[in-house]
Amino acid sequence: MPQGPFDPFDWIDEQAAVRSRAGLVRTLRPRPAESALLDLASNDYLGLTRRPEVTAAAADAARRWGAGATGSRLVTGSTRLHAELERELADFCGFEAALVLSSGYAANLAALTALSGHGSLIVSDALNHASIVDGCRLSRATTAVVPHTDPDAVRKTLDAHDGRALAVTDSVFSVDGDAAPLPELAAACRAYGAALLVDDAHGLGVLGDGGRGALDAAGLAGADGVVATLTLSKSLGSQGGAVLGPARVIDHLVNTARTFIFDTGLAPAAAGAALASVRLLRREPELAARARTVAVSLHRGLTDAGLSAVRPDAAVVSVLAPSPEEAVRWAADCRAAGLVVGCFRPPSVPDGISRLRLTARADLTGPQVEEAVATVARTAPTAAF
Repeated sequence: MPQGPFDPFDWIDEQAAVRSRAGLVRTLRPRPAESALLDLASNDYLGLTRRPEVTAAAADAARRWGAGATGSRLVTGSTRLHAELERELADFCGFEAALVLSSGYAANLAALTALSGHGSLIVSDALNHASIVDGCRLSRATTAVVPHTDPDAVRKTLDAHDGRALAVTDSVFSVDGDAAPLPELAAACRAYGAALLVDDAHGLGVLGDGGRGALDAAGLAGADGVVATLTLSKSLGSQGGAVLGPARVIDHLVNTARTFIFDTGLAPAAAGAALASVRLLRREPELAARARTVAVSLHRGLTDAGLSAVRPDAAVVSVLAPSPEEAVRWAADCRAAGLVVGCFRPPSVPDGISRLRLTARADLTGPQVEEAVATVARTAPTAAF
């Protein structure tokens, strides 16, 4: 019999207290449409999210196709605009076919669950994005987590497995900004008949010929056994995700990937904006190189100031903080001084490596880069030097 009032959510208060003591409380901070703050926290690597061509394309798509897709893509959610975006993405990135989904997260879940399954093996890098981790969990495959950027560990794991297998990695890791050794990983997969799935969320628009991505830079775009996932919300300044690969792989996802079959299609405005961004990047291929140049300048300035910053392989620059609490305080002090930076703490990163995360943008000027470096250095905790 009940012994008195019972609150089924008491445990939430207990967990909130634990987070508070550990300095890990997160809160939403709605931003205004316009701000005087210098933004080095967003993933708008090419500065396209407010480009007039991109916003006009979003508005035009909404007026023509409506505010929403109206249903899943296998019912009413596919428009000719979606098909046009898929053709453009596949051609730009060097793959046979593409499939657009409602987010990059959904794209990773789709690819991992549809290309593996019970009895198969997934070999996953220890620092892969949460969407990859969740895709592995949902796949019903056996998942082996291997040390970060270690092709030999991938080889040994594949060698011990008899059957269907897939290795998965970020192309550029979202916290530290370091790149995966894609040629070596591809060679390991070829040697054992395994597929290679690469999440190129942070490589598209920054790496490769004119921003065609990390797989293009590695000579693996369109290669046998290689599949890519993308997000449209970073360099392309829009929203949504995509899977790129052989046509038979894409057809398989259309028929089996639950986050595609049962999810409402990407809103037309987002599809129109992403399509405009791809076409703009074709016209202005120098944007990719500019984003990388800005990242190098940020890293050089921070290290010259005595801070511990990770060398960027793309557009992410990571600066180590002494503790989660110091990272939060440091980011808050930067904001108070007019600079917005990312703040990464557990569980986003392992214990002991909290950090600020700065994202380079192609539209940042030299004086803005200098201002950002000076602000981060001036507000840094003493223990960060």
